[in-house]
Amino acid sequence: MSTFLLKICLLVSVFHISLATRRLNELVQDPTQLLHYHNGPLLSGKISINLIWYGQFKPSQKAIVSDFITSLSPSPPHSTQPSLATWWKTTEKYYHLSSSKKKPSPPLSLSLGKQILDENYSLGKSLTSKHLVSLASKGDPKNAINVVLTSADVAVEGFCMSQCGTHGSSSVGHTKGKNYKFAYVWVGNSETQCPGQCAWPFHEPIYGPQGPPLVAPNNDVGLDGMVINLASLLAGTVTNPFGNGFFQGPAEAPLEAASACPGVYGKGAYPGYAGNLLVDSSTGASYNAHGANGRKYLLPALFDPSTSSCSTLV
Repeated sequence: MSTFLLKICLLVSVFHISLATRRLNELVQDPTQLLHYHNGPLLSGKISINLIWYGQFKPSQKAIVSDFITSLSPSPPHSTQPSLATWWKTTEKYYHLSSSKKKPSPPLSLSLGKQILDENYSLGKSLTSKHLVSLASKGDPKNAINVVLTSADVAVEGFCMSQCGTHGSSSVGHTKGKNYKFAYVWVGNSETQCPGQCAWPFHEPIYGPQGPPLVAPNNDVGLDGMVINLASLLAGTVTNPFGNGFFQGPAEAPLEAASACPGVYGKGAYPGYAGNLLVDSSTGASYNAHGANGRKYLLPALFDPSTSSCSTLV
């Protein structure tokens, strides 16, 4: 662990990394404490989410994630509720708080951008944090969140030991005297490496209270687990993209919009129990949000700054 922390300290001088680990055995220690705003920018305007697929993914697996991204956009008036777009609207409350302290920015609008394939493992099957930034740089350098998704046979520094994914930012150089940065996210497929840590509640937890795993809504434990972590990290990315937005605790390992509510997916959640969820009558799968193309997803609770509590859809 000390070696890992040392590496992080060395990397901070080059790029900011925000570690997000979904802990299974604790809830928010002090839910009445607001995530503090550190006066930095939030992502705003039209932002493309580019997907960099590293390793082998089936077309059906790619569709689960791309439909999730598409579902972040505002829902049509008569869409099935609760919707993924309704879940995402909680992030708007952070913008209202930040705009009260400075000049308002254009509203955030997310869309699915490029999908870049690296099926031949160009950097090998054992990646470092620097490798992740290199892969993320294949996406757009501005007005984008570049998402690196690694397949189940790829090992990543810190994966399964301390984290299920990360988000951060990297500089793209100086233009007209201004330093531009792009935001990035990495999430790994934990199905064969650590599903008990990074795909709970679709797998038995590796520690804490034990209970039967839930049925994954898209019938893919690894990918449904990735969606949970991607959702958490995207919420952290837009509200704390450069390490000086909304967070609580140390900047190197902050609690953010979703990571402040670990293990909470529905009302009545407690350690080892995800909460009262919706259940698909035909498949028995548990979910709490409807998405594009008839998809169902399980999404983490988001910390609601207007109520100082973890907000769930169900």
